Amino acid sequence: MSELDYAQLGLVAGLEIHQQLDTETKLFCSCPTELREPEEASRRFTRYLHPTKSELGELDQAALEESRVDREFEYLSYDSTCLVEEDDEPPRRVDDEGLSTALEIAQLLEMRAVDQIHVMRKIVVDGSNTSGFQRTMQVAVDGEIETSEGPVGIEDLMLEEESAQRIEETAEGVRYSLDRLGIPLVEIGTRPDIRTPEQAREAAEQIGMYLRSTGQVKRGLGTIRQDVNVSIEDGARVEIKGVQSLDDIDDIVRNEARRQVELLDIAETLQERDAGVGDVTDISDVLADSDSGVIQGALSGNGAVKAVVLHGFDGIVGRELLPDRRLGTELADHAKRHGAGGIFHTDELPAYGITDEEVEAVAEAVGAGPDDAVALVADDEETASLAIDAVAERAETAIEGVPEETRGANEDGMTRYLRPLPGAARMYPETDVPPVEPDPAAVETPELLTERVQRYQDAFGLDETLAEQVAYGRRMGQFERAVEMGVDPTLAAGTLESTVTELRRDDVPVERLTDDHFDELFELLADGELAKEGVPNLLAALAEQPDLSATEAAEQEGLGSAAEDEVREAVVEVIERNTDQVESEGMGAFSALMGECMGALRGKADGDVVSDVLREEIQRRA
Repeated sequence: MSELDYAQLGLVAGLEIHQQLDTETKLFCSCPTELREPEEASRRFTRYLHPTKSELGELDQAALEESRVDREFEYLSYDSTCLVEEDDEPPRRVDDEGLSTALEIAQLLEMRAVDQIHVMRKIVVDGSNTSGFQRTMQVAVDGEIETSEGPVGIEDLMLEEESAQRIEETAEGVRYSLDRLGIPLVEIGTRPDIRTPEQAREAAEQIGMYLRSTGQVKRGLGTIRQDVNVSIEDGARVEIKGVQSLDDIDDIVRNEARRQVELLDIAETLQERDAGVGDVTDISDVLADSDSGVIQGALSGNGAVKAVVLHGFDGIVGRELLPDRRLGTELADHAKRHGAGGIFHTDELPAYGITDEEVEAVAEAVGAGPDDAVALVADDEETASLAIDAVAERAETAIEGVPEETRGANEDGMTRYLRPLPGAARMYPETDVPPVEPDPAAVETPELLTERVQRYQDAFGLDETLAEQVAYGRRMGQFERAVEMGVDPTLAAGTLESTVTELRRDDVPVERLTDDHFDELFELLADGELAKEGVPNLLAALAEQPDLSATEAAEQEGLGSAAEDEVREAVVEVIERNTDQVESEGMGAFSALMGECMGALRGKADGDVVSDVLREEIQRRA
C-alpha cells in the first residue's frame, strides 16, 4: 500500500499522553498504589451508572450513548481499598507527592503553572469509576517540545485519578478491580501541530523521555497510554484511545488517515448515487427456516432478525477501507456496542448458511433493488432492535463523510468504534476538594535522561550503550546508590543491565529481585565481602529464594570474599594437579589454569586477585 501525501491531505494530529506516577499513595486517599491479584479480593459489590447533567444542564452525548448499553458493574475490593475508592466517603485533599511530580514534569516541558488548581469532575459511565466520574485538574499550560520536523506545542498538563482496572466481561456486564483506581495520573495534551505519522511517534518519544527523567513514573505494560487525535482536510477529528506502544503510533496515524480518505471517497460515491437509508423491518418470518446457525440461535430463543435497506449501497458495504477492515466492519462495530455479535450484509451473502433464495426473499421483504444493500442483525428482540438502529445511523453518516468519534486502538494497528466524541458537557466542578495554589519555586527541575547519559559517560567512564541502558532503565536509582557506596560504576551498571539480562535468558526469575536485594548486594561488594565474580550466582540465588537477604544467600552459596591465603591455597592445589603442564608450558598454561582456579573458588575471589596469585605461582615454578 503506497504512502499518502500527508501535506496534500492536510493531515493534522495531536497527542494525549497518560502516565501513572510512582507515588506512595493515591491521589485522593492514603491507600497504596500497588496492584493486586483479583483472587486477593476481600469483597465484591455492584453498581449501575447513569449520566448526569453538567452545571449548564446539558447531557454529554458520549455518556448518553454509553448509558444505553444496560450493564451491571462489579468491583473487586481489597484490604488495601478504602471508602473513597468505593465512593462511600468524600475524597481527601490532593496528594502532595503527585502534585509535586506533576510540577516537575511541567518544568521540563517549559510550561507555566496555573495560579490556582481547581478539581473538576469528568462524567464517565463505562464503569471504570465507581462514582460515575473521574476527578481531574489542570496544573500547567503553554509548553513546547522540539522534533526534527519542527516544534510541537504542549497545550496543557492535567493531574487526575487513574481509572479502575478492567478485569473481564461478565454475563451481566463488566468486572473491575479497585487496586488501580485513584493512582495519580498525568495527562499531557499537545496542540494539533503534528503533520506526519513519524512526527507523532517522535513527539511521543520525546514526552516519554521527559516523564522518565523525573524518576517518579511507573514502568511496565499499562502504566503509560497514548491517545492520538487525527484528522485530514474534509475529514473529521477522530480520537483514538489506548495506544499501548510507541511502536504503534505512526501506524495508527497512517491507518486513520487512509481510513478517512476511503470514507470520503465512499461518501462521494454514495452522494452520486443519491443513497439513503430505509426503515427497519422485522424479517424473522422470512428466515424462519434458514439453516444459518446464527439465525436459528436467535429465533429459537424467541429472538428476532431485523433488517434495514441501504439504498445505493450495493458493493459499498463490502468495500475495503484497510486490510481486513470494510465499511461493513464499521457498521458491525456499532452493532456490537449494543451487545450484538455482529451483522450480515448482502455484499457478503449468500454465506454463513444463508442461501441465494433467502437473500432474494430478504431483498423483496425490505424493498431492496439491484443497487441496494441490506444489513441484518439476529439476536434477542431488544438487542437486535438497538443494534440495527445503530447500523442505520452509521450508514446515514457514511453518506455525509467521516463522523467525529472516539475509537479504540487494536493490537494490529487498526482501530474500532467506541463512542461519540465527548464534549464540554461532561465537566463540572468537584465540590468536595478545595482549590490548591501550586508553588513551582519549591520544585527542582529534574535532570533530563539525555543529560544523565552524558554525565554517566563523563563522570563514570561508562560507554554510551551502557550509560543509556542504565539512565533509561528501571534501576537507575540503584546504580546511583551503588556508586555512592563506592562500587565500581562499570561493575554496578553491568550488574543491573547485562548480568540481569543474561540471567533472564537463562530462565532465572529475575522479576522477583527487589530494590533491597540490589542495595544489599552492592553493600557486600563495597565492603569487600563479595567478589564481583560471585554476583551472578548471588542474584540467581536471591531470585529463586527472594525471602533471603543478600548476606544470607551469600552464606548459603558460599560466596563470601576469599582472603588471599585462601586464594593462594586454591591456586596451589590447581597447579599441583597440573604440574606436568606447568613445567612444559610455563606461562603458556596460564589461560587453562585460570579457568580451573576460578571454578575452584566458585565466585569467592576477584578475578584480578586470582590472576596475580596464579602468575606468581607459575613463575615460581618456571
